[in-house]
Amino acid sequence: MNFIFISQKIARALLTVVLIVSTVFIVLRLSGDPAIYVLGIDADPRALDEFRTRWGLDRPVLVQYWQFIINCLHGDFGYSYFEERSAMEAVMERLPKTMLLMGVTAVVTLLIGIPTGVIAALYRNSWIDRVTMLTAVAGFSIPNFVLGVFLILVFSVTLNWLPTSGSGTWQHLVMPVITMGVAEAAVFARFTRSAMLETLHQPYMKTARAKGLLRHQTIWRHAMPNAAIPLVTVAGFFIGTLIAGGVVTENVFAWPGLGRLLVTSVANRDLAVVQIIVMLIACSMVITNLTIDLLYGWLDPRVASLRTGE
Repeated sequence: MNFIFISQKIARALLTVVLIVSTVFIVLRLSGDPAIYVLGIDADPRALDEFRTRWGLDRPVLVQYWQFIINCLHGDFGYSYFEERSAMEAVMERLPKTMLLMGVTAVVTLLIGIPTGVIAALYRNSWIDRVTMLTAVAGFSIPNFVLGVFLILVFSVTLNWLPTSGSGTWQHLVMPVITMGVAEAAVFARFTRSAMLETLHQPYMKTARAKGLLRHQTIWRHAMPNAAIPLVTVAGFFIGTLIAGGVVTENVFAWPGLGRLLVTSVANRDLAVVQIIVMLIACSMVITNLTIDLLYGWLDPRVASLRTGE
């Protein structure tokens, strides 16, 4: 993996973040007047004008964008109209809850999805394989909000086992994690199965068995490491879908995280908060995909050679 390959990846990552943030900034300014949402449609026109002047909303969009870039470079990411405090402070207050939800979901997803895919591959065309893949397809097909509402009806309303909303205890995590993890575990199970089946039929697997290695030794020493390479690529999509699923799930279960704050801020045209959340999401996805690209290039040097034309 050479310097040119790394430089290209970093440059594309930075360009992607800039384009995303710029697009969101312009779209938000063209989607409605924040002054009306904050003060109300019946507010005094002079109050509306003073609000726009105070926050620079009376300037052309390009001028606002340039001022936004300058402020960001100085560490000023804006003020929340509805929170009445720094937008960054409002976002950082919700960030730990979202990180907790996504972290637990990621661990559960990997612990369920990968072993399930391996078992399905080892017992190919058996009833275990068929049941596993049928369950995976069903889990991937059910929308998050449908599964979330179903879990609430069963475990909260009917059985009264789990709370419907909030984040006070570990019990509040159960249903949101299940809602987000089912679809993601199904994806990993299917990809793991396909990768394992391809690996198990490679010549080096036959060579390993011919040398007298036991079945579990060939699986752990040869099959799993090589099957993991395609899964690295899937991990980038996994982060993206996890973030998107988090927005829906947090609103279904009233989880006090960034997803719920994002929906509320968009509805109220709280521009500074929306911009920070979008920047965080864009940076997290871009950094994750950049890391995966670099890791993939390190695992398979042919990728770096093809990208740089060598």
